[in-house]
Amino acid sequence: MQLEAAIVLVIIFFFLLAMSVPVSFSIITSALITIIMFLTPQFGMFISAQKMVSGIDSFTLLAVPFFILAGQLMSSGGIAKRLINLAMLVLGKVPGSLALTNIAGNAMFGSLSGSGIAAATAIGGVMNPLEKEHGYDEGFSAAANIATAPVGQLIPPTNAFIVYSAASGGASVATLFMAGWIPGLLWALLCMIVVFVYAKKHGYVIERTEKMTASYALKTVWDAIPSFLLIVIIIGGILSGKFTPTEASGVAVVYAFILSLFVYKSIKVSEIKDILVNSAVMTTIVMLIIGASSVLSFVLSFTGLPQAISNLMLGISDNKIVILLLINVILLIVGTFMDMAPALLIFTPIFLPVIKSIGMDPIQFGVMMVMNLSIGTVTPPVGSVLFVGCSVAKLKVEDVIKKLVPFFAAIVVALLFVTFVPAFSTWLPTILGLMD
Repeated sequence: MQLEAAIVLVIIFFFLLAMSVPVSFSIITSALITIIMFLTPQFGMFISAQKMVSGIDSFTLLAVPFFILAGQLMSSGGIAKRLINLAMLVLGKVPGSLALTNIAGNAMFGSLSGSGIAAATAIGGVMNPLEKEHGYDEGFSAAANIATAPVGQLIPPTNAFIVYSAASGGASVATLFMAGWIPGLLWALLCMIVVFVYAKKHGYVIERTEKMTASYALKTVWDAIPSFLLIVIIIGGILSGKFTPTEASGVAVVYAFILSLFVYKSIKVSEIKDILVNSAVMTTIVMLIIGASSVLSFVLSFTGLPQAISNLMLGISDNKIVILLLINVILLIVGTFMDMAPALLIFTPIFLPVIKSIGMDPIQFGVMMVMNLSIGTVTPPVGSVLFVGCSVAKLKVEDVIKKLVPFFAAIVVALLFVTFVPAFSTWLPTILGLMD
């Protein structure tokens, strides 16, 4: 009966996705139908309602709406230009400095806003026209922006690790936050190398438009410091034990509100209503998916599908390298058509038994998984960052894809490092005393 239930679950779920039914409704419908078919309708309705409520009844998940709201405030708070100025101050006349600034801006702004789409829009919207003005190839500029916009999904604070923590049964959010730093910076660094080589070949060097003086440098740094303090306060507070990740999300909202409304004065009081509404809508979507995935987790446990997949993979090979490559390929494919949150909630319980059986730390796997799914946001056919980045640059996807190829190669190299060298994910948490 378990095999039949697993087959029914998978067929209904992917059929609904193919029919363009929203992921959350595809999850709950496939799970509910499976329960009703193999148990009883009364039990199916009861357990579905119970699991949906209990799935979101979590103190840790309270951080999700707060970080979403903080990200909305920061995205609307006019910090992109200040971060761009800071990056240009450091990069100066380095070949490809404008594209390098775009990458640095994406890493900084993405971590603050928690959104690859926001980074591609805010940073790319400023940098793409500037790069065009200085003779950069438009497809190359758009590719650099698109390829690095998702870096903020790895650099804390990020909701992706909070969702993974919930899906994995309690992996430490603080540890995951620290584990994401080096992989995120590695992604950005390797893409910077691609830009530098390309820019050197094509002679992309610009002169400063502003005279470099001590007062200009100090003003640029001073303008950017308040934005960076958000990360310092959140991470410092968590590591020092002053507050939990959930409490840190509340602090982030208060800080982002004060910064945007009173310090930078880039948000009007009249705009706060729209920011709150957008945050509420985004939170509702995420929470609905989490609740639906809790029902799916019950059905997966009932069908024994995770263990069956684990046995299948281990039956194909007991070689750790082969298994990890196989998981990477599956996640890269999943990331091309499924958003981060549902993918994490669905595939984490499926792959966790596999990675534990080969001795991989769940923290390293969490970083590897988020990195895989982040790559999916810049790949067709459903890559949200890819299409937004092309829209910002006013280019067709086919005009950008070719320029993205060397960036894809660099990102895959970064992924392989994270996959097969545990220290990239575990070194920082270990020296901070967050891991045994």
